[in-house]
Amino acid sequence: MKQNWIDLTNNDFDSLLPCIDKNTKAGKNQRSERAVFKLFSRGVATQRDEWVYDFSAEELERKMRFFVDSYERARREKSRLDAASIKWDRELEKYRARGVEKAFDKKAIVTSTYRPFFKQFFYYDRHFNGMVYQWSSILPHRDSKNRLILYTQPGSQKPFMVGAVAGVCDLHFVGAAAGTECLPFYRYDDSGHSVENITDWALDQFRKRYKVGRGKTNSVTKEAIFHYVYGVLHDPAYREKYAINLKREFPRIPFYKDFWQWSDWGKELMDLHIGYESVTPAKLKRIDVPDDKARKADLSPKCLLKSDKDGGRILIDSETTLTGIPPEVWDYRLGNRSALEWILDQYKEKKPKDPTIREKFNTYRFADYKEKVIDLLMRVTTVSLRTVAITNLMKNVGR
Repeated sequence: MKQNWIDLTNNDFDSLLPCIDKNTKAGKNQRSERAVFKLFSRGVATQRDEWVYDFSAEELERKMRFFVDSYERARREKSRLDAASIKWDRELEKYRARGVEKAFDKKAIVTSTYRPFFKQFFYYDRHFNGMVYQWSSILPHRDSKNRLILYTQPGSQKPFMVGAVAGVCDLHFVGAAAGTECLPFYRYDDSGHSVENITDWALDQFRKRYKVGRGKTNSVTKEAIFHYVYGVLHDPAYREKYAINLKREFPRIPFYKDFWQWSDWGKELMDLHIGYESVTPAKLKRIDVPDDKARKADLSPKCLLKSDKDGGRILIDSETTLTGIPPEVWDYRLGNRSALEWILDQYKEKKPKDPTIREKFNTYRFADYKEKVIDLLMRVTTVSLRTVAITNLMKNVGR
């Protein structure tokens, strides 16, 4: 019994195909499969973001060498944990008590998607990342390949959102106060071999529904289903109709009339959202006016990173403004922010909360990344415009 007596729904959500199911995940044979995806996982929960993430690979190495040395000293000496030195938690204390020996590993530095359209260098280590959940089956090795659909976990106070990545992602990709559920295209076995993560049961359901494939010869594939799911989860009509369900239940997938149209849209969206760093930058106008006061004081321009939606501009710092931003750009929202606003928020200069980081490793300065951020904003403007165009097309098709 679901006890959903406050926000009652009157729709067909329960009749749709489950995206995920705990019994399907745990099942050892195909008879137990009753969901589109076999494996699912939360994003990585680090418990110590300021330590294991950084804008710079060199700074991350410096931090983590200090972290490993501090951990090893506490492990060897069996001394009282110095809470002001590094970030301890229950799991790390257990590893220390068990005598788990650690050494810095430069190969553990990878790239992780921390928030939408925002990557950082990340120290990927199961002992120093609080909870890695199912990631050993998603990306077991540094050179493992995968693509993942990400969405907001049920029960969150944040609006439902969906995105895609091709590597590690953080638990709070969808926002600091919410959890991220991850649906990989591949899952890896203990031998490191990959298998498509769409279940045979789901493939059978789709093939029964769509008996005639593209060109009347091609049948539905698992990859096409993967893209179809991504397309449907972006459908404005789906998101509106099932808004209450998506806040408290795992997504379910309907059968739309034109499978291949939705699969094509899903593929295009996924290519945009994963490959955003290589799309053609939008032709925004850059205006630079010297900040004489800052220059006389031999200081960098003051970081602003503020959006002016009505004026179609972004204030980068006290010297630089981007103008000519189309108003529909702000309509591509991921949760409670637009794509561009996620970038602006993440690149602001913020005082670290961890006292050791604040004292020894507070090296981030926006001025060092200014040109990179301007380029990123222009590219994500292109992504936003194309995403809005595709979702507008979705509004006008039959279901």
